[in-house]
Amino acid sequence: MSGSGEKGAGGGSQKSQALLVGAAIAAATTCLISPAAVVVVAGAVLIIGGLGVLLFPLIVLIILFTGLDNGSSADAWDRADESLAAFEGDGKGTLDRTQVPAALADTIEDAGAVCTSISPIVIAAQIQVESGWDGAKVGPDGELGISQLPPAVFDRYGEDTDKNKKTSALDQEDSVMAQARYLCALADEAQGLIDRKEAIGSALDLALVAYDQGMDAVREAGGIPATAEAQGYVAQVRARFGQYQGLGGPPPNFPSASPT
Repeated sequence: MSGSGEKGAGGGSQKSQALLVGAAIAAATTCLISPAAVVVVAGAVLIIGGLGVLLFPLIVLIILFTGLDNGSSADAWDRADESLAAFEGDGKGTLDRTQVPAALADTIEDAGAVCTSISPIVIAAQIQVESGWDGAKVGPDGELGISQLPPAVFDRYGEDTDKNKKTSALDQEDSVMAQARYLCALADEAQGLIDRKEAIGSALDLALVAYDQGMDAVREAGGIPATAEAQGYVAQVRARFGQYQGLGGPPPNFPSASPT
């Protein structure tokens, strides 16, 4: 699991802001999912890093070129507004099933229905950040599979979802449903912290941070930790909400499914 999101209560340091800007520019120039998606990334830094003055020219250029290529500048502004709204939203729009592997679309829909705090769009966006849809990925600390759950977490939340008589983190359906159960458990725990006024933020954002950094980090910070890693993780996931909501961009290049 790796790490972005909203600014914590303590604010970000100049180093954190610089890291976020670098991540945004790298994403904008290498992912190439769509001009609208680039607007989302730029918007993420604008919101999180407070760098609107620096990034505004970039956003304007993207919008102008989008308008020239795909219709009027008014349409481009509308797409930018929709993308930024998706970034700031709860991810509860309708999943664009063309943006996910066809064999996993039903599972992602099911995973997004495990609890009301999490949606299929959240599940898909987090998978993109965690593994880039690589079901065979092995993480640096032993995380396995498409959802990059640590072995101990998968042992607790994993089930034989596809009824093939084995439960494995390298089985993509098993992994996605375990991801959803874990994320929902974290969202419930985060909501408890919010209700007791022990943390600030949304249950979704705190659950995402806890998935990546652990709930202890959220509890100790009283919300999203004021680190580039924690804030960056939330922003990376949120920056993909628009894509999986169908606001533009071709589907990702999906790696071949691993044996299950």
